[in-house]
Amino acid sequence: MTYRVLHRTEYIYESEVSASYGELYLLPRDVPGQVCRSTEVLIEPEPHGLRPRTDFFGNRVAHFAVLEPHTRLMVTAVSTVDVERRASVPLAVDQPWDMVRDRLHLDPSADAFEARGFLLGSPKVVVSPAVCAYAAPSFPTGRPLVEAVGELTSRIHGDFAYEPGATSVRTTLSELLEGRKGVCQDFTHLAVGCLRALGLAGRYVSGYLDTAPPPGRARVVGADVSHAWPSVFVPDAGWVDFDPTNDCFVSDRYITNAYGRDYGDVSPLKGVIFTESKHHELRVSVDVAPLGRLN
Repeated sequence: MTYRVLHRTEYIYESEVSASYGELYLLPRDVPGQVCRSTEVLIEPEPHGLRPRTDFFGNRVAHFAVLEPHTRLMVTAVSTVDVERRASVPLAVDQPWDMVRDRLHLDPSADAFEARGFLLGSPKVVVSPAVCAYAAPSFPTGRPLVEAVGELTSRIHGDFAYEPGATSVRTTLSELLEGRKGVCQDFTHLAVGCLRALGLAGRYVSGYLDTAPPPGRARVVGADVSHAWPSVFVPDAGWVDFDPTNDCFVSDRYITNAYGRDYGDVSPLKGVIFTESKHHELRVSVDVAPLGRLN
C-alpha cells in the first residue's frame, strides 16, 4: 500500500517566546519492506534553517531554530510511503526463544552486533525483578519464539487497559505494572523490558497505523494518532515487530518512523524555548490516508 502521512504539532503559548530550538523525528525511514518516497516539512513561523541529519540508530532527524518572537509554533510533516505486504505470522521464527538468545550472543554478523546494543536497560525501560516476573510465564524453556512473543503480546493486551491520560512520558514500568493502564508507548516499554530481561534484543519502534473506521462509518480525516510497538531480533531472520496494543504482529498497515532504545530516543518533537510563559496548549493531529495498492 502507498500511504500519505500528515503529522501536525501545534504549540500555543500564553506569552511570547523569544526563540525556539527543536529536533523532530517526523521523517519516515527506509526499512525492509518500506520506502519513503518523499517528505515535506513546514514550520510556522519560518525557521532560521532546517538541518537534516542521521542519528546513531540510522533515523532521519531534522533540527530547526525559530528566532523571531512568537506565541504559536506549528510543525507539519507530510510524507508519501510505500509499504509492502507482510505475512500475518512472521516466518523463520519458530526456533526456541532460548536458542535465539544464545545465537544472538555468539553471532559475529554486523546485524547481530548492532542488535546487541538493544540488550541493556535504558532510561525509560528499567529491567526490574517485577518485569522479569511478568515476562517469565510466556517464555518456558524450549518454547518457539513466535509462540512466546505471541502470548506476551496477548497477555499485555488483556492485562492492561488502554486509557489515554492515565500515564505520561515520565511513567515508569513499576507504575505501569501497578496501575495496569496506559497507552501504546507504555505497553511497548513493558514488552521491550520483558525481552531484555530474558537476554533478547528488544527495540522501541515509533510510527503510524492505518486505522480502519467502525463498520458503516466514513473515515474521519485527522482522527489517527502516532503509534509505537516493540521489535525482537532473530539471527538470520532480522527484526520481528509485534503490537501489544492491538494484540497482533505488525502488517502492511504499519508505517515505521524511527526506532531506538525507548520513547526518549525517538519522541516526535522536542527542544528548548526561551520564554517567561508558564503554560502552553498542545494540539497534535495525525492523518494516515491509503492512496492505493502497490503494483
